[in-house]
Amino acid sequence: MFIDMRVSPAFYEPINEDPLAEKMRHAILDIHKNGTAPLTHIYNQMRCAGLDRLVLQPIDYSSVIGCPVVTNEEVAKLVTMGEGRFIGFASVDPLKEGAADKLEHAFADLKLKGLCLHPGRCRFAPDDVRLEPLYAICEKYDRPVVFHCGLSWEPDTLTKYTVPLVYEPVAYKHPKMRICLTQFGWPYVRETAMLMLKYPNVYTDTGALYMDNATEFYTQMLTRDIPVTWIDRSLRHQVVFGSGNPRFEQIRMAEAIGKMGLRESTLDLIKGQNALELIGSAK
Repeated sequence: MFIDMRVSPAFYEPINEDPLAEKMRHAILDIHKNGTAPLTHIYNQMRCAGLDRLVLQPIDYSSVIGCPVVTNEEVAKLVTMGEGRFIGFASVDPLKEGAADKLEHAFADLKLKGLCLHPGRCRFAPDDVRLEPLYAICEKYDRPVVFHCGLSWEPDTLTKYTVPLVYEPVAYKHPKMRICLTQFGWPYVRETAMLMLKYPNVYTDTGALYMDNATEFYTQMLTRDIPVTWIDRSLRHQVVFGSGNPRFEQIRMAEAIGKMGLRESTLDLIKGQNALELIGSAK
């Protein structure tokens, strides 16, 4: 099974019936060339990339813009429409009152399978005491947390909240809670690798930006910033495939990961088996 762990459904047609919502998403995410895509197009893109399932991640920046960018309910709607192709995650803004109740509803009633947080956009420290009720709910339901890590191309983000080391207190305090730091924490790739070596509950995804093309960038990140042998020998159970779609193209990312010289058994882990372990309850 080939799973893309990091996909935003912001421009999926079924949740963009309101033109004002679509306009807001383009502005907030600073993505302007994408139109809305019907699900038939999404399925075709999955087939072209060889993907079996997509993990859909909503975005809640309520404390910044006054509302979620993509709601948990919209993700749940897409999961139902996807007939097994989609795994839905939740997002809440921990700076807004009622965040814990909202997350409880997402897990208990909407049956979403993980929590997504972007400290750089909402500007909170991952070990802020206000997040402890959210972590407790994730532990209660055995759900993972996906943190944006490293550079963000979104406007009005501060990287000081997303460098890999700020996540260490969370990994240390919550050893049973699975954590995914996105895009290998680029450009802080070695720091992310250090956390993964030290904490078995820390994962990363491959959804890094590419400034030239996906193959060249993966070559830099996965064979030069760290040796490919680090992944093949020591980190192979903690890396999952993620495309960062729609900002980056799934087909190019899927093709590029197979060109890095990794063992087939390692590729099998990255493409699907590790994602199932990370998601846990979605098996």
